[in-house]
Amino acid sequence: MKLISEPSVPVKIQKMKQRVRWMHPSIKERGIDQTSLILDDGKEESPDFSFMVIGDSGTKSDYGQHPQRQVMEMLLSNNDDCRFVLHTGDVVYLVGSREYYPANFIEPYREFIVGGENPKSIAYDQMVFKLPILPVLGNHDYYDVPLLYRLVTGSTLSLRRMLRYKDIEVGWHGSNQGDAYTRAFIDYLARMSPNDLKLHLDEYYTAKTDTGRCLRYQPGNFTRLPNRYYTFRYGGIDFFALDSNTFNTPAPLPGNEAGDVFRRELLQRRQELEREELQILAECDKLNSENTVEAEQLADLVAKVDQLNEVKIDIDKQLEPHTSADVDFEQLDWLRSRLIESWHSSNVRGRVIFFHHPPYVTEATKWQQGQTLAVRHRLRGVFEQVGATLDKMTQGRPVVDVIFNGHAHCLEHLRTGNTGYADSHINYIVCGGSGRRPRRQRQEGTQLMETFNDAAGVSTRKVADSLLYVGRSGYGSERRKPYSCVRVDVKAGFPAKFVVTPLVTERIEGEWCDRSLEPFII
Repeated sequence: MKLISEPSVPVKIQKMKQRVRWMHPSIKERGIDQTSLILDDGKEESPDFSFMVIGDSGTKSDYGQHPQRQVMEMLLSNNDDCRFVLHTGDVVYLVGSREYYPANFIEPYREFIVGGENPKSIAYDQMVFKLPILPVLGNHDYYDVPLLYRLVTGSTLSLRRMLRYKDIEVGWHGSNQGDAYTRAFIDYLARMSPNDLKLHLDEYYTAKTDTGRCLRYQPGNFTRLPNRYYTFRYGGIDFFALDSNTFNTPAPLPGNEAGDVFRRELLQRRQELEREELQILAECDKLNSENTVEAEQLADLVAKVDQLNEVKIDIDKQLEPHTSADVDFEQLDWLRSRLIESWHSSNVRGRVIFFHHPPYVTEATKWQQGQTLAVRHRLRGVFEQVGATLDKMTQGRPVVDVIFNGHAHCLEHLRTGNTGYADSHINYIVCGGSGRRPRRQRQEGTQLMETFNDAAGVSTRKVADSLLYVGRSGYGSERRKPYSCVRVDVKAGFPAKFVVTPLVTERIEGEWCDRSLEPFII
């Protein structure tokens, strides 16, 4: 039985549109742009401002320790002078189930939520943020589990252990195809009557941008997002939040002999992963989570199972037949047009994109994944179109200044070189180490090589360098498991400068220690 199920791309798109009543007549007649918001925080928008970034955080305590809460302590120490928090996805593990929002999100971030002094009284679908938390969907926020598995694992902990998954965060419901995330963060218009919808739109969609009326996000009062992808401008910086879960489908395998060979290799690799997983689970059976030393060993083994399942899911995605409906071209077209509009605005000093799946990454299991390649190629295609339209208007600057991602459980700074395309010379910050089991960097090194098959033939060249990696390392007594987030200080001037400070915490000899690094400028 598959532990994880995931809705198809068309289902994700359709369900999300239904929930926000995409292009409903009441919305259209008011000229509302459902992909924009104004962050009305009552503060003067200065070209000097700060924000924070977290990702892959939504997990429970880890055998007595709660790394996500330790990361939150670092956020709190920067709370007074930061305007908002970007979240790169995987808000709640393991399958985005609503049962886990209280323990895995509301409790850890209680200081940022109205009424947080009594977190148990806060309903997950009624959260109002004092400090804006602006997330995007991660793959786990869309995941579900089979009905039979839910019935078994939801009943008793002993039955879960009988299945050799100890204390796994599944619950009864799963995400319901992203429904729990939508109710927690997005303006769920589908639950309103026609008359209530009109009143609601006239009360909360009163802000104005160049693209029409839009949602007014008001910390402490009304803190909903308009859609699964959206944009906002703050301090002269345009921010673009994307849902990469709908454009990460790998390209179909070729229908030739080479494709058949690759398919057999993928199937063989999947069988090997199944055998490895069974071996690890057998080792888990022998360990006692009440014993401190064995609990650490168990945590490492469960983290390995997580990774194996991710690789298996990626293989399954590559093996499945695909059509053009499995790529969210509507969202990609939206990004292209909005980036072009941004470059034509004299008020914009810089551009930031954030979404879940990283196009460039050196975490051990991610670089060779089909999803990584798919996201990189589709984003590259958008940038190529933007660059061709703008031509010399960029004056040698990259089409965006920085891209934040999650998915890889680490903190990493990468920079592309000359890729031969419009994604050259862009800074990428992978911020996915904010609570869920840190992972190791790959052994192949920090230079990322890509194979191209173009008019000049087949060639392989370096496309990016990893400049910083904070993740799991070492073994035994030398093992390191740092958790992380970043603070970003945006400086005045044109173009804007971004000062990134890696905030790192780590448990050393039983005590949590601040291991934050020196800031760097991008």
